[in-house]
Amino acid sequence: MRIPVLSAVFFILFSLTGTGCGPAGAEDLRQQLSRESTLEQILKRGVLRVGMDTFLPWAMKDKTGRYIGFEIDVATRLAEDMGVKVEFVPTKWAGIIPSLLTGKFDVIIGGMGIQPKRALKVNFTVPYDYSGMAIVASKKLAGGFTSLEDFNSPEVQIACKLGTTAVTAAKKYMPNAGLRLFDDEAQAYQELRNANVHAVVGSAPRPAFEALKYPESLFLPVTGIFTREPIGFALRKGDVDTLAFLNSWITVVQEEGWLAERHHYWFETRDWADQVE
Repeated sequence: MRIPVLSAVFFILFSLTGTGCGPAGAEDLRQQLSRESTLEQILKRGVLRVGMDTFLPWAMKDKTGRYIGFEIDVATRLAEDMGVKVEFVPTKWAGIIPSLLTGKFDVIIGGMGIQPKRALKVNFTVPYDYSGMAIVASKKLAGGFTSLEDFNSPEVQIACKLGTTAVTAAKKYMPNAGLRLFDDEAQAYQELRNANVHAVVGSAPRPAFEALKYPESLFLPVTGIFTREPIGFALRKGDVDTLAFLNSWITVVQEEGWLAERHHYWFETRDWADQVE
């Protein structure tokens, strides 16, 4: 039987912060910070507002228009353990951090890679998953390419989703290639299937899924991922209560094995594919 996660998390927080028997001034300050924290606002509101964008299989719409995916499971479980409802706030990736900072939602749970540049603007939790970049290519335009260096040419066009770490990876490993950036990841893959770009760089496992789905026109020039990055929740700075709670929650569900089970389902199987195709 599953141990109630909220109880386990608060036990961790209690153990880390002590009993609160310090000077009265410090206690008053702690109470004030707690009242103003995002965590307290969520509990009072009864709704966890989650900023996200669509990335297969992180978050996507099924045939009925309902959101499904790894991040959807994570955010739904988090809200369940907090005893609140979850509200998903779809947001274009290029503007998702500014939207968090202006209070349009409480937290980003959207496959966001932890990067120093991003960490200047937001606070990240400990990693709850790891991702990496992969590349899928057009047989018509890139047939015979077998390495990233083959794509490192001014004559080559690489498609990526705007504002993602795929752009960073493409610039690092294929600096001489041309880049075409799209607000919607689906548009990038459509351009590839239409043979208007040589390849798409994107978060695994979608490049491999695309090659499996369209074997007559697409292939994987490089097996597996060529980068590895930690993934964390992002929240506004200065909110130590919420950060501590989320870190503790991640620790509990990792130790429980639940995150690994959900990762396996969404990233290592295609059991969910008939829900979206």
